[in-house]
Amino acid sequence: MADMSALMFHPKIVHVPIALGLLMPLIAGGLLLAWWRKWLPPRAWAIVALLQAALVVSGFVAMQTGEADEDRVERVVAEKYIEAHEEAAEGFVWASVAVLVVMVGATVFAKRKLGAGLAMAATVGTLVVLVLGYRVGHAGGALVYEHGAAQVYVGSSAAALPGAPTGKHDDDD
Repeated sequence: MADMSALMFHPKIVHVPIALGLLMPLIAGGLLLAWWRKWLPPRAWAIVALLQAALVVSGFVAMQTGEADEDRVERVVAEKYIEAHEEAAEGFVWASVAVLVVMVGATVFAKRKLGAGLAMAATVGTLVVLVLGYRVGHAGGALVYEHGAAQVYVGSSAAALPGAPTGKHDDDD
């Protein structure tokens, strides 16, 4: 039997790219403002590019772990719902890659006017990624809460996991 902790990696990792997708418009907007106001040097924009790179890498890891769980989840969830989540995730990650490319361009050309324009475009791009991330999260939540995807982790092997529900109620209040 497969190691349950490996099978449950997808639900753990997906929160990283979603959280970064939510935060990146704020971080990029804040650093862009600091750049324009000369509160920080233009090279500070590299922080935004590094965080976006973390979003991209964690997004790819989330997609790979989702692929690993797909066959198991298809036993309890219709394939069309899984495909909707998968397509939303691919759009989110590839849009994140495109924004990263623009951010790297802004970093490379930070001392020129082109850099500021690219930084502005990248900041707008983070809003697009935010919307796409919402779609991914919504589709993933529907898989779990509406279509029962979590059922693949429930049963005799899941009960052996630390913190797994035992079915016994504890009255410690």
